[in-house]
Amino acid sequence: MELKVQTRNIFGKKVETLRQQDLIPAELYGHGVKNLHLTLLAKEFQKVFKEAGESTIVNLVTEDNKKIPVMIHNVVSDPISEKILNVDFYQIKLTEKIKIPVPIEFIGEAPAVKNFGGILVKTLQEIEVEAYPQDLPHHFQINLSSLDEIKKSILVKDLKLSDKLKISINPEMIVATVIEAKPEEEAVKEATPAEGAVSPEGTPAAPATAGTPAAKTPAAPKTPPAK
Repeated sequence: MELKVQTRNIFGKKVETLRQQDLIPAELYGHGVKNLHLTLLAKEFQKVFKEAGESTIVNLVTEDNKKIPVMIHNVVSDPISEKILNVDFYQIKLTEKIKIPVPIEFIGEAPAVKNFGGILVKTLQEIEVEAYPQDLPHHFQINLSSLDEIKKSILVKDLKLSDKLKISINPEMIVATVIEAKPEEEAVKEATPAEGAVSPEGTPAAPATAGTPAAKTPAAPKTPPAK
């Protein structure tokens, strides 16, 4: 995957003029390399980012046709418009291993949810791996169709991992599981105050919240003694 970039000599608040031209200001850095200030076309970056994510090598192509292998390290977007504001690239060396979180992609449907009314719980969204850049997967794909019973789980060790990858996470850790949903009657009962409980005003007391001290009724002001 390739992405054309140009050297940038506009900084600070002036970079807003670049964004108005559908350009994204970017930074390139890495261990033992000189930082570069860059710009790139927003549409081209969005296309590459959608396919590469943050765990696939992208070759930046400079004005002099030099290719620089990088990983997309950080993407900052506007929280309202979702427009990409800034991008950081990390230059890599193909001969050195790196650690990076690889996202998990869940596919299919858990039969235990559909057939037994269970609740699907995804406990992991990514797994950190160590490998040479060219051996990094784009994502880990997990099929939920094996979760056909309540309390059944998919563990890290169930993933088909390449022997070129090293993970530090416990292989017995749960990635996804199906738990039993509480009956509606039980949920209502837990939310209902104990029978006979009365508040200082004579109305049923609200259920106590853990860690919250009970409210105290203010003491009536004392009448001063007659002089």
